[in-house]
Amino acid sequence: MKGLGYLVSTVSVLLLGLVAWPGPGEPRWKASVLVAGMAASVVGMFLRFLSHRRQERKLRHAESEAALRS
Repeated sequence: MKGLGYLVSTVSVLLLGLVAWPGPGEPRWKASVLVAGMAASVVGMFLRFLSHRRQERKLRHAESEAALRS
């Protein structure tokens, strides 16, 4: 379920970035900053997802070791 939540958040970032894209009369640097912010957000969500997966693996490993000792 968490993976789906991260996917929805990523799509949300992309949609908000699409709406916030600077118009023709705006400075070009705004597009660079927008892309950098969107990328940072998506990378952050990906890292949280990886951290969650790693934590799940450690928990399953600890549970299987505890079951073997019982």
